[in-house]
Amino acid sequence: MPLSTIRIVHQDAAVLVVDKPSLLLSVPGRAEDNRDCLITRLQENGYPEARIVHRLDWETSGLLVLARDPDSHRELSRQFHDRETEKTYTALCWGHPEQASGRIELPLRYDPPTKPRHVVDHEQGRSALTFWRLLERHETFSRVELTPITGRSHQLRVHMLAISHPLLGDRLYAHEQAMAAHERLCLHACMLAFTHPRSGERLRFECPAPF
Repeated sequence: MPLSTIRIVHQDAAVLVVDKPSLLLSVPGRAEDNRDCLITRLQENGYPEARIVHRLDWETSGLLVLARDPDSHRELSRQFHDRETEKTYTALCWGHPEQASGRIELPLRYDPPTKPRHVVDHEQGRSALTFWRLLERHETFSRVELTPITGRSHQLRVHMLAISHPLLGDRLYAHEQAMAAHERLCLHACMLAFTHPRSGERLRFECPAPF
């Protein structure tokens, strides 16, 4: 598959930073017809050495960093594990939060009966923390900035649902009105910062949301 829908934001000998489009897997799915994904497209179009460090959901767009050699992959993976990276997302959510900002600290776990959904579970869930900030109010929805401190699957989507502000276009978690309010999931990784694995320089990249 061509690279045409994947914008290369930055590249050097150690790392690639790309803007992943919505409706593209980060890595291959289990089924044969899910082989098309970000890493496959990169490896087949000039970057055979590219290695995934972290992922974005299929429907989520925005910034991803990939490593280009084993040592860089190891170091970037460590930074994500030790929460030394910074990630910020832009989202559109249903309704209007009463406060200008806040935090959501609710434990999450995978829910096999409703797969691939995740749920809040205070007994068996893993700790999860999200900070949010209101950016704009519109007639029926709001634009918010979301900063995940932990990196649980579907964390931002489930946390915003838990405070009664599901994300627009979210086919897994939103109610009918919020789901119908936009043709795509309105969640975009707009800022990513990390320390370059070779030079030690702190790098920061920004990519405005397409919605």
